[in-house]
Amino acid sequence: MRAVVTGAAGFIGSHLCEHLLSRGDEVTGVDAMTRYYAPGRKRQNLTSLLGRDGFTFLRQDLLTAPLEPLLDGADAVYHLAGQPGVRGSWGPEFAVYVERNVLVTQRLLEAARATALPRLVYASSSSVYGNAETYPTRETARPQPVSPYGVTKLAAEHLCETYRTAFGVDAVSLRLFSVYGPRQRPDMAFSRLVTAALAGRTFTLYGDGGQSRDFTYVADVVTAMREAALSPWSGVANVGGGSEVTMNQVIGLLRVLGAPVRVVRAPTQRGDARRTAADIAVARGAFGFRPTTGVRDGLAAMVAAARSARPLSAA
Repeated sequence: MRAVVTGAAGFIGSHLCEHLLSRGDEVTGVDAMTRYYAPGRKRQNLTSLLGRDGFTFLRQDLLTAPLEPLLDGADAVYHLAGQPGVRGSWGPEFAVYVERNVLVTQRLLEAARATALPRLVYASSSSVYGNAETYPTRETARPQPVSPYGVTKLAAEHLCETYRTAFGVDAVSLRLFSVYGPRQRPDMAFSRLVTAALAGRTFTLYGDGGQSRDFTYVADVVTAMREAALSPWSGVANVGGGSEVTMNQVIGLLRVLGAPVRVVRAPTQRGDARRTAADIAVARGAFGFRPTTGVRDGLAAMVAAARSARPLSAA
């Protein structure tokens, strides 16, 4: 396929580009290189991609760039670009979340409509559920996000569904559950945990550690994205790791893996859901999704990658 990946320099985006290239796809990666976290980390994410046959990188801001030429001739667009992070979405920064998560998606959908794009895969989030009514949570559960970030991800997902039903834009929205793995964003829990453990620093744990997540390994996520793009099915589907694990259990696993961490406890933060757990029956039936990496193996891969990584530039 000829694929466009937005947010290509990010954690999941860079893994997705590698996966698509390994399957023989031609990939155009797009990223604005915003400063939500160090651009040096994003540049390092691109190291294995730049110069590879079949890969082109464009530094463009989807808020202003002409999008129809970008999409022209593409078989699939994987839309991962956006403003991440639950805690930063409160207050005046919410305007940035609206721009990067809602307005950008609407511009992309308009371009998809104009170019008759064959397939758009949108990276939605389990944050749309908030504190869900039932667990494991099905796609039919009422979304009730508990953070402004979750509100913007749900709004963008609704836009995808609206353009799909009104204009026939062939869109799939995948609700990703707590994706982790090597190159994870530095503000995310697993990344902070591993960094603290290997540096001998303390880790701030918000809440009592009993909060649980359906952690999903990044290789399983990018495989699901490509399979969803190839499938004739469209709609909304959960993509989860298949098991629910508490933060206390994760900290215990690090000790077993030889990376113990000293924990400092702090109050629960606004916008943090107590629990997430995915019912993945829709994804299994629609495009054969079956997660293959458990938390212990995935966390071990993160620790190994962090131990072998060279120092990052903050610039």
